[in-house]
Amino acid sequence: MLTELDAETRPDPAAGIGAVDCDVHPRSPEMADLIPFVDSYWKDMMPYRNIGHMELMSYPFSTKPFRAEGADGGVASPARLAEAHLDPMGLSAAILNVVNGVQALFDPYMQAMMCQATNRWLAAEWLDRDPRLRAALLVPFRHPEEAVAEIKRYADDRRFVQILAICMGEATLGQRQFWPIYKAASDAGFALSIHPGSNYRHAPTQSGFMSYLVEEQVNWSQGFASQAASLLSEGVLTEFPDMKVVMAESGISWLFGVSWRMAKDWRGCRVEVPWLKEGPDKIMERQLRFTLQPFDLPVDPDEVSAVVECIGGPELLLYSSDFPHDHGPAAARWPNGLSADLANAICRENVLATYPRLEV
Repeated sequence: MLTELDAETRPDPAAGIGAVDCDVHPRSPEMADLIPFVDSYWKDMMPYRNIGHMELMSYPFSTKPFRAEGADGGVASPARLAEAHLDPMGLSAAILNVVNGVQALFDPYMQAMMCQATNRWLAAEWLDRDPRLRAALLVPFRHPEEAVAEIKRYADDRRFVQILAICMGEATLGQRQFWPIYKAASDAGFALSIHPGSNYRHAPTQSGFMSYLVEEQVNWSQGFASQAASLLSEGVLTEFPDMKVVMAESGISWLFGVSWRMAKDWRGCRVEVPWLKEGPDKIMERQLRFTLQPFDLPVDPDEVSAVVECIGGPELLLYSSDFPHDHGPAAARWPNGLSADLANAICRENVLATYPRLEV
């Protein structure tokens, strides 16, 4: 039987095969980084508002133990990313996800500006410096018109392959107010990636606030389950069948329960959702995808295989490291219990099928 210690000595099946890493975190830019990418009004307003960094007060900014790089949990530079991860793993591409407090901004104009400036900074300071890098586009969900405009601006820059949303915001993502964003994304071939995160203006669980980080990480599954149910029930997945939805850092153990429950309850309630012409489990299998890390299944290969088959098979899995966040030994980024024979499919074939804009 495999143990976690085996990860320290076994070879990593993802290494040296030209894998695509679907979840890598660069550092979040400070306001000084963004000044060159904003207009004169915001050049004045940034120092006036004395905003130095886009961290949330509720985020344990200086205390998380899993930061391998940088003060904010992101890689400091493209050169450092290449040295520490891209080159040793022999990656053909890595998708950068900037995670900061931009979606928590009340001011829709400031949120739009921050997204625009971050995207420009990301293109100039990261994507232009290493041809292996791809990225998620930040768009202002509080300002759908500006989100659509930003997607259209980058439609021809195929280095941006997805738009990024958070899993525990103020509204479920299936609601109609967001549909113009999805239409623009789908028309341009972007995937929708949903990443752990919250605005923290409302309790991020149905039972209130948590006391500890371990509770929050476990409760992320509630947010992902809510978003999956919303995107399905409100019709996003059927309205935009070509747009894949990537659940980043969600784990997969929660999915089969949600999928089975949706399929069961749909049979009795489908009169109110006539746009669902087939079982919800089939639609979810076709359009939802899941990054590997952090992997939340046991290390026994038979148990892992059984759960993966329950959710629809290994076709739903996408390789990711969550670099530089530390989930154990480097080799453990390929989970114990997951067959090495699946490496090429999970690291390349599934990824390329998920991201129409991705070229490697």
